[in-house]
Amino acid sequence: MPHSPLASLPCRCWGLRPSQALRRSHPLSTQSAPCGSSLSRRNHEAKQKRQREKQMALEAGITPKGKAPAGSSKAWTPKEVVLYEVPTEPGEKKDVYRLLPPAYSPRYVEAAWYSWWVREGFFKPEYQTKLPQATGETFSMCIPPPNVTGSLHIGHALTVAIQDALVRWHRMRGDQVLWIPGSDHAGIATQAVVEKQLWKERGMRRHELSREKFLREVWKWKDEKGGEISEQLQALGASLDWDRECFTMDAGFSVAVTEAFVRLYEAGLLYRSQQLVNWSCTLRSAISDIEVESRPLPGHTELQLPGCPTPVSFGLLVSVAFPVDGEPDAEVVVGTTRPETLPGDVAVAVHPDDSRYTHLHGRQLRHPLTGQLLPLITDSTVQPHVGTGAVKVTPAHSPADAELGARHGLSPLSVIAEDGTMTSLCGDWLQGLHRFVAREKIMSALQERGLFRGLQNHPMVLPICSRSGDVIEYLLKSQWFVRCREMGNRAAQAVESGALELSPSFHQKNWQHWFSHIGDWCVSRQLWWGHRIPAYLVVEEHMKGDREDCWVVGRTETEARKIAAELTGRSEAELTLQRDPDVLDTWFSSALFPFAALGWPQETPDLARFYPLSLLETGSDLLLFWVGRMVMLGTQLTGQLPFTKVLLHSMVRDGQGRKMSKSLGNVLDPRDIISGVELQVLQEKLKDGNLDSTELAIAAAGQLCRHLPPLLSLWLQRKDFPHGIPECGTDALRFALCSHGALGGDVHLSVSEVLSSRHFCNKIWNALRFILNALGEGFVPQPAEELSPSSPTDAWILSRLAHTAQECERGFLARELPLITHALHHFWLHSLCDVYLEAVKPVLSHSPHPQGPPQVLFSCADVGLRLLAPLMPFLAEELWQRLPPRPGSNSAPSISVASYPTTHSLEHWRQPALEQHFSQVQEAVQALRALRATYQLTKARPRVLLQSSEPGELSLFKPFLEPLATLGHCGAVGLLPPGVVAPSGWAQAPLSNTIQVYMELQGLVDPQAHLVLLAARRRKLQKQLDGLMAWTPSRGEEETKRQQRLSSLQLELSKLDKAASHLRQLMDACPSPKEL
Repeated sequence: MPHSPLASLPCRCWGLRPSQALRRSHPLSTQSAPCGSSLSRRNHEAKQKRQREKQMALEAGITPKGKAPAGSSKAWTPKEVVLYEVPTEPGEKKDVYRLLPPAYSPRYVEAAWYSWWVREGFFKPEYQTKLPQATGETFSMCIPPPNVTGSLHIGHALTVAIQDALVRWHRMRGDQVLWIPGSDHAGIATQAVVEKQLWKERGMRRHELSREKFLREVWKWKDEKGGEISEQLQALGASLDWDRECFTMDAGFSVAVTEAFVRLYEAGLLYRSQQLVNWSCTLRSAISDIEVESRPLPGHTELQLPGCPTPVSFGLLVSVAFPVDGEPDAEVVVGTTRPETLPGDVAVAVHPDDSRYTHLHGRQLRHPLTGQLLPLITDSTVQPHVGTGAVKVTPAHSPADAELGARHGLSPLSVIAEDGTMTSLCGDWLQGLHRFVAREKIMSALQERGLFRGLQNHPMVLPICSRSGDVIEYLLKSQWFVRCREMGNRAAQAVESGALELSPSFHQKNWQHWFSHIGDWCVSRQLWWGHRIPAYLVVEEHMKGDREDCWVVGRTETEARKIAAELTGRSEAELTLQRDPDVLDTWFSSALFPFAALGWPQETPDLARFYPLSLLETGSDLLLFWVGRMVMLGTQLTGQLPFTKVLLHSMVRDGQGRKMSKSLGNVLDPRDIISGVELQVLQEKLKDGNLDSTELAIAAAGQLCRHLPPLLSLWLQRKDFPHGIPECGTDALRFALCSHGALGGDVHLSVSEVLSSRHFCNKIWNALRFILNALGEGFVPQPAEELSPSSPTDAWILSRLAHTAQECERGFLARELPLITHALHHFWLHSLCDVYLEAVKPVLSHSPHPQGPPQVLFSCADVGLRLLAPLMPFLAEELWQRLPPRPGSNSAPSISVASYPTTHSLEHWRQPALEQHFSQVQEAVQALRALRATYQLTKARPRVLLQSSEPGELSLFKPFLEPLATLGHCGAVGLLPPGVVAPSGWAQAPLSNTIQVYMELQGLVDPQAHLVLLAARRRKLQKQLDGLMAWTPSRGEEETKRQQRLSSLQLELSKLDKAASHLRQLMDACPSPKEL
């Protein structure tokens, strides 16, 4: 039976003559279709249609799908890099007494702070017990241990940004916080990297060294290269307790791994058995399901595989005849995508109700290669409508066939060896050949014997080893397995009962489905780097009553020897034990991380205080392979769930929607976004990374069809970053990442989005420079509880500040970080910078300075920066340290341990009714600015009148007339009583159904000249409108955009018509404003 959707059938021609290789009805050609073909014509027409739609969209002012709208983010111009050059030893506090640079510079801001935070112990739970706001509660979390082999990419940065924001909030809140750093030894990946380095530098394979010498090389590599991840985490501002850093191959962790294996074995949850496993012939090791990439193939596809000098064909279905024994002209034809497994066939199966084969039930068939008799069996799992309805059964090389064979008592034949060559069971003519070379010989033999019945395209899914790029083989191996059904049931029940909370909740369905279908877990890996399995073979001893090998498990060889003596009845001295050479699956050790990192199996203070963890936050792609296994093993070994809450964030994808992958060459180092990088450096990194150097050379030489991926990666990188990546800074990167948070679909993060966050940082920077200048020398802040606003505008900004604190608290409690980023962005940019700072400038110009606004400005800076600190720790620290301390208060040494503003502490500032009133003032400001823009009043300050048909409505505006004039860039603002005739010739705009705004135009606008400008503007907009009316988009998404643009254009045209009417009135006659 073939792999079915997981099958493979390479071969360029499979030993066949060209006329026989493919059926005419299924042509396979790598050449382009002729220009006159219907397919080519249809493609050409579709392309022309897309181009027409794109052109019409551009003319209509709609941005084509996938393109950022012009002006959606500010264009980048290189900024001056300001460096912090004050001599400061690592761990010393940064000098904050010098003037702030005139513009925000990330390198200046981020210098020196992190080492000071670490030296002061701010990240340690012991420090936090001393805080005045200490709650006595604990909050513990571990970082998903990244592989020690490489560096963090932008997906890891998302994890760090979310986790650190939560950790910093809990710390400022007063909780005793422990965030555990660590890294994973990454068995397969690390061994592959070191082996590659050995070959490159010395021309040696690991087998030419002893196991001990090779492991010394690995530890040497780890010591030299393993610190890169720590450097990246520190650059990201991760507030980890580095004194508790954990590596999964540390001595203490190794003890935990051994203890876990022994306890599971003693509980009957670990056993050794011969079963089918995912096997990488290149790595010569079993691999986990997560390391198998299921690659869909539409049909005939050629792939370049490790160890194969020429490409190998897949996506082809070959039909083979099995003669019926005793009937010369009768045969059963089966289809397979894996002819190289034909020597391992032990039967042919059909559906019992398939009438085509009813007469052959119980008959014998002749094997097409060996002539041996095979039974024709019936099984209800065979799909009679697929292919010929008959399938070959190869139990040693197909999971589905293994189950079928077990049901019918068929013995498996292993015909593919660990190295991917054919075994002796295939006969001398195939033994030792590479499986894909043997495939061609088998096809030639079938042709010569007249048993080949055709070849055709066949869509399929091919299992590929993500580590080596080789096609996975399913091999029968004696390995160690964990029984998962009982533990899996408990994990499923934990979620169903609510004891374990998964967020977002839609992940519960995948969780329940996976555990309801979970099989046993193969934990053996044929590697040298990793935790060696603590199991020992008792040499020349077999289990009583059978011929199975006798294995014992022990924490040490001494313990294993004692167990073996009891089991065999022989003395310890005469026993010979051989330790299993294999190591454990890396996922086994990483599943122990939440409690092994805290000292388990010893009863340590950390384990007692911080276990179970308060929260696990990680990527949704790790839900089953890591989170699920942590829940299984944690519950089994500690008697408790390792955590009660799981927060899962989405995948980060590149601009083309692809998952970040080294093999694709689209991985971004967070440091490149933080510090900026030139395109040339990015391209060199890509070439030096996981892209195959041979393929790069061939692709560069022009052979694109076969070696397109390397060049495509380079081209896409040049397309995405034509000028490299500008310096954005850590705070901007963190803020942009947290704005996506954990909910919703995949994260498509663009550098322009991070750059926009850098502009936001600059806004905050400039706001603080203004505030510090406004405070002046000798400013003494009032206690927050004593601050009383002296004007309605002061009261409004304090109410907005309190509302922002409320939103941030709500977001952190719900762990929805986009709520927080939105609230902070709106407060700093739209409430403080755009409104309050502009409104207060004329007030501060009075002499002497009024007392109220500076106190309000200080509170906005102090509270606003503390609200911002969990997301932008460097910027918040740099600016907060420069604020004068409140007198008599126990001021925190760092904003990272200052108290986080709460809803309750700022409740006395909240005035929702006042905010509602001021929103009408802001609407009036927008209306005034729109009028100024329509009439191009750039420098003039026209007078303004507000009129309402409701008698009491204008009283809402009275307290805000001065800020309304300031923000609207107008002269005096007056109130026109209800019923009074509005001045003739003044521009008019409705503010609501009851309120009108009037703006003086006489003497400020040349009506005749401006009418010409308005007419030109109207013609341009009308042309866009006509284009939109004539265009019918093909996609619903574009139709929605079209309707929105139509409404916008119609509104603009209406405004222009109204403005033209006012100008014509001015040309006829207009009463003097003095007559009012």
